[in-house]
Amino acid sequence: MNQSLIPLERIEQAIYMIRGEKVILDRDIAELYGVSTKVLIQALKRNSERFPVDFMFQLSFQEFKDLRSQIVTSSWGGRRTPPYAFTEQGVAMLSGILNSKRAIVVNIEIIRAFVRLRKLLASHSELARKLDAMEKKYNHQFKMVFDAIREIMAPSKPPKQRQIGFGR
Repeated sequence: MNQSLIPLERIEQAIYMIRGEKVILDRDIAELYGVSTKVLIQALKRNSERFPVDFMFQLSFQEFKDLRSQIVTSSWGGRRTPPYAFTEQGVAMLSGILNSKRAIVVNIEIIRAFVRLRKLLASHSELARKLDAMEKKYNHQFKMVFDAIREIMAPSKPPKQRQIGFGR
């Protein structure tokens, strides 16, 4: 089996759902490619015509603030501008502007992670359809079982963060 340069789990952890799109942020892509975020953004600006809004977009300041509070890491400390978010097509387009061997290999791994997530979501919705059909067929006999399965399938809600500091 081919040994991956970057573990698939590491790439999957870098994929966020923003504006209804699965995206990877510029800082994560830069880290995976082994370049600085500044170098990545400079290459982007030189090739901006390759990145329409369905390939890449810049987060709003509110999205940036919300994301920072979710991630809770100090590595975001010095950044002043919201990051760029790349869709699967945007990641594919990056291979044309970042042409190092590492960038090509990492790009392939990122695309594979997007495909894997898409398959996972498709199988999840197929399972939900089958469950609906079974529920209609067996009606109330197994209502508790179906309710329990639906609860397991439901995406977990992130824990509510408490406020830190002094209140008024």
